[in-house]
Amino acid sequence: MQTIHYKVDGLDCAEEVAILRREIGTLAGVLNLEFDVINARMSVEYDPEIINPAAIVQAVARTGMKASPWEQRLAADTRTFWEKHGQLALTIASGVLLLAGFTAHWIKHGSFMHALTGGGEADHVFPLAVWVLYLAAIVVGAWQVIPKAWQALIRLRPDMNLLMIVAILGAIVMGEWFEAATVSFLFAVSLLLEHWSVERARRAISALMNLSPPTARYAATGQEAPVETIPPGTRILVRPGERIPLDGNVCQGESTVNQAPVTGESMPVPKRPGDDVFAGTINEDGVLEIETTKAATDTTLSRIISMVESAQTRRARTQQWVDQFAQVYTPAMMFLAAAVAVLPPLLAGASWSEWIYRGLVVLVIACPCALVIATPVGIVSALTAAARHGVLIKGGIYLEAAGRLRALAMDKTGTLTEGRPEVLRVIPLQGHTENELLERAASLEAHSQHPLARAVLRHARAAGLNPLPAENTRVLSGKGVEGFWQGRLFWLGSHRFMHEKGQETEAIHAQALALEAAGHTVVAIGNNNHVCGLISIADRLRPEARTLIQDLHELGVKPIVMLTGDNEGTAKVIAQETGVDEFHSELLPEDKVAVIGRLVREHRYVAMVGDGINDAPAMAAATFGIAMGAMGSDAALETADIALMSDDLSRLPRLIRHSRHTLAIIKQNVLFALSLKLLFILLALAGQASLWLAILADTGATLLVIANSLRLLRSAPTNS
Repeated sequence: MQTIHYKVDGLDCAEEVAILRREIGTLAGVLNLEFDVINARMSVEYDPEIINPAAIVQAVARTGMKASPWEQRLAADTRTFWEKHGQLALTIASGVLLLAGFTAHWIKHGSFMHALTGGGEADHVFPLAVWVLYLAAIVVGAWQVIPKAWQALIRLRPDMNLLMIVAILGAIVMGEWFEAATVSFLFAVSLLLEHWSVERARRAISALMNLSPPTARYAATGQEAPVETIPPGTRILVRPGERIPLDGNVCQGESTVNQAPVTGESMPVPKRPGDDVFAGTINEDGVLEIETTKAATDTTLSRIISMVESAQTRRARTQQWVDQFAQVYTPAMMFLAAAVAVLPPLLAGASWSEWIYRGLVVLVIACPCALVIATPVGIVSALTAAARHGVLIKGGIYLEAAGRLRALAMDKTGTLTEGRPEVLRVIPLQGHTENELLERAASLEAHSQHPLARAVLRHARAAGLNPLPAENTRVLSGKGVEGFWQGRLFWLGSHRFMHEKGQETEAIHAQALALEAAGHTVVAIGNNNHVCGLISIADRLRPEARTLIQDLHELGVKPIVMLTGDNEGTAKVIAQETGVDEFHSELLPEDKVAVIGRLVREHRYVAMVGDGINDAPAMAAATFGIAMGAMGSDAALETADIALMSDDLSRLPRLIRHSRHTLAIIKQNVLFALSLKLLFILLALAGQASLWLAILADTGATLLVIANSLRLLRSAPTNS
């Protein structure tokens, strides 16, 4: 099985998605289709033994659209002037011709209302000049619609393009040339608005790419080169006020770096030798020499952009519902319009011309433009706004789930606490010394990335110890580690692990309990004979943790559950200080998964917040996972459904408000579009709506719905 990505010219809304699904999804060998309307991208999973890419391109061409391989597109915009501006030019030309025809008609008959109503009585036979101008306005306005309508007709798969062409032809047959030209022009305006809104959303994503400069300066020569040509390990120079072009590590110099463009942090972050820096951030007041660690295509910023683009394929339930609704909506409206046109004359002897006209009005107002474009534009606007403020949401489905959140589980270390624990006491036992304990502990933990392990290593180095890593180490998940130090087997682990080893005496147990009651985490070190000593470690609670829990409660998120592998005493102290609803301590990874499973069964919409690495199984078990402090962590970016690039806990309630604001706007759009259509259908049945008024109302609705959706670009998890 293989997957190929295409750029599809003409893919602007759910109508085209439905057409492509019907045409390509039925081909033998095509296994799965995914669409990104905003970026006009189609992903096809296929069996190369059954179908080849050329056949897929041909199938797209049969729909009136054009597909080209995504990988072969140039970064620069290579479109011709006509490809860029042809739709706008045709729309303007149609409007000018319509106005010219109307003006000529007005001058000819000397009556504004006579021209507005198309003439009225027997003089539907227009002067030749008026007729030619109206016909030209119709053809020019519908020029890009006619091929799609023809494809829909020959396949007996009605869509909004066919719906509009039928309405225009119906008006022509009835002699309503002005109305036919008006419908053609205003429908072109509606499509132009749709295209503009999609382009606006695309530009918002493209703006993320502009955060990173296109060139970097070699530290040795001062010469600049394109970032694409600079491999990892190269030393570059970044001057004050410049954006950092690539991810790297500071070699020389000190400065403060504004990371707001990527993480959303409001305060600049001090950087000195040894610190990591990221592409797209701004060097403020010092010269930095940086050794690059990633290629331009693999920087944190590049990965964020790639994930925002991929997020369009993970559609929210609301978006899926609108797409499915649109597939049955257009045929249903055509059937309703036909019934309106035919049944009253057949059953009640009503005027054929009058009811056919009313049927045409129903056709025009039924155009689903506003309905199908509002949701994807709203979703991508919300996702892009969030990404600009350091919150990476990997799809509309997770954006929507955040707004429906009912219960929240949180890891303790690094989430509610700062994630930088410090060693408070080293307690030697059985005649051992502090340095012996630290040396053995640091040796066993030399390769671990766990926060407690890093605390032990920092304390050992501060004491002047730098032991070699232990040999044949074996990690016991959720318990500890074993390994050989100077040829002897030692173990290191939790209070629970010490108890399982059977080496815990009553005195040691009492000492460990006293430390845990004070909120400390106890790490024990031992050998085959006895416990060699205890190390007491504590992590500081984040100052905003209690406020966070209160904010989440006010948003209706309850229960909030703290999960930790730490001892019960420490967990209880943290739980009381933060105000969480419940806590579970001394958990193994599989225990966390079990707790999450229970919460999902009870509350359905459940999030798990952690570091995205150690908590990956629990995140996968939740409705969606949120990774804290994902900046620079490839694993966190990959495993989480939502990644908070900084450690700012206040982004959690803001994320929920942002999501709910998005859902509210989408619901407003759908309700407004459907209500307007229902109103005009009723007016059409009552004979109180004209063709040009119906299409004007539909175009206005499209404009309002798009404007409402684009408001989300100014919204974000930092100010919602």
